[in-house]
Amino acid sequence: MTRKYNLYQIDSFTKEKFTGNPAGVVTNADGLTDYEMQKIARELNNSETAFIFSSKSNEYDAHIRFFTPTNEVPICGHATIAAHYARAIENRLGTSRVYQKTGAGILPVDIIKENEDYRIVMTQGEIEFGPIIDGENKKELLSALNIGNSDLLENYQVQVISTGHSKIMIGIKSMETLNALKPDYTALTKLSEMIRCNGYYVFTINLHDSDILVHGRMFAPAIGINEDPVTGNANGPLGAYLVHHNHVKHNNSLFRFKAKQGEAINRPGIIEVEVKIKDKEPVEVKISGNAVIIFKSELSLND
Repeated sequence: MTRKYNLYQIDSFTKEKFTGNPAGVVTNADGLTDYEMQKIARELNNSETAFIFSSKSNEYDAHIRFFTPTNEVPICGHATIAAHYARAIENRLGTSRVYQKTGAGILPVDIIKENEDYRIVMTQGEIEFGPIIDGENKKELLSALNIGNSDLLENYQVQVISTGHSKIMIGIKSMETLNALKPDYTALTKLSEMIRCNGYYVFTINLHDSDILVHGRMFAPAIGINEDPVTGNANGPLGAYLVHHNHVKHNNSLFRFKAKQGEAINRPGIIEVEVKIKDKEPVEVKISGNAVIIFKSELSLND
């Protein structure tokens, strides 16, 4: 028997093909085994591939699983955007809210129909402030990134933050330093085992740019992603981090900003981040972006 699957490659956080962050999407994944999903993700070799399964409950509309070329991960920002973009097109959805079951829980996704196209808004998981990276681990981290203490933004703690999939926030002063980074991926992988966090988000802050506040680069070699072009699960937690540590001004209700990522590897994309605030603390993070289909194909698997 031959099983047939709808297979997409979609660039997220952009409307220009071959920019932004590419994700694989299988929109009708029912019947695929873990082994097959891992093989498909490895074959496509994007940082993540999303597999959409039918709902088995009234609590959610779709169950989505995410695989890097080497591992399953609980959730992924750009692949969520890509998955719901493909699903919206296939189902000809209007502006609506759907719920996705993920490894980070059941979370809402808003489908915004505009100009015969879609923008996808992802509500991220629970905000968690993890350990501050200091001492020997911080020394190892800076060495692996080939930067020094003097390159770091003053009063910006190097800290693990999560909205479903944890990342380490590393604020640096200079855009030039950011674009010139050449990390030691083996050393970062080794450090990931020690600190139990796979993603390193290095960012700069531009308080004088009225449009783009953040430029960043994200490295996750421990899960098969040396550099991720545009990362929802880095910029979302960064928004919570900036509010929590009082690094930005806000109205104590909402903080919005745009982040640009992927420039250093010629895959630029823009993420819009929205942080809901209560009693001066972040309580919810949303990210949003556009997407564009690169190709749609059919994958046939024989039993």
